[in-house]
Amino acid sequence: MITCLGDVFFPEVGVAMVRLLRRLGVVLDFPEGQTCCGMPLFNSGYHQDAAQVAARTVKLFERAEHVVVPSGSCAWMMKAEYPGLLKHDPTLRAAAESVARRTRELSQFIVEVLGITRIESTFAGKVTYHDSCHLLRGLGESSSARTLLRGVPGVELVDLPGADQCCGFGGSFSVRLPEVSTAILDKKLGNVEATGARCLVACDAGCLMQMGGGLTRRGSAVKAVHLAQVLAGEVEA
Repeated sequence: MITCLGDVFFPEVGVAMVRLLRRLGVVLDFPEGQTCCGMPLFNSGYHQDAAQVAARTVKLFERAEHVVVPSGSCAWMMKAEYPGLLKHDPTLRAAAESVARRTRELSQFIVEVLGITRIESTFAGKVTYHDSCHLLRGLGESSSARTLLRGVPGVELVDLPGADQCCGFGGSFSVRLPEVSTAILDKKLGNVEATGARCLVACDAGCLMQMGGGLTRRGSAVKAVHLAQVLAGEVEA
């Protein structure tokens, strides 16, 4: 599942994920009817509309052995919220629970399902890593991406102070409370630049959009990149 932000704003991340997984021996299918996971609707209180999106998405992926998502937020939505949204239809709820069990965020899939922790990549340089909120708190995942980054020859992973703190995006939160969002972002980016890293790595397009935009406005030399791009060697430090 490429996700709507991946499709519209970060198609290069989807391409990197596909190339990476194929190189790792995974046979991929891309259901062209996929759209958004429904999280923006869900977070804004439109649960009935979100349920319609969930039902459609579940049907699209019901035959997949695994569902791989380059976003902690979307993976969390499918795993944590789909069964509850579809609870009034026993058949759909069962299908949603099945899809939820088979859904993994990209780094989790590579480490937990494929059992791979070391990937050769042409990428080299000093990087730091940001924990997206849904991946860390929702899915309880903080180690897989770091394990993979440490396993890339030529990559130096440096700790990011406050790595587990929000970047200030939060979907519509950044639109509804821009001043608060900007203050949170400024603190995050100050910590990033203090590490001396050339690349800021994350596993969520929302975070990359927020932090990448902030880095650009600051005129920073630091690049915000997705883990898939580092592992696929499709970005330079």
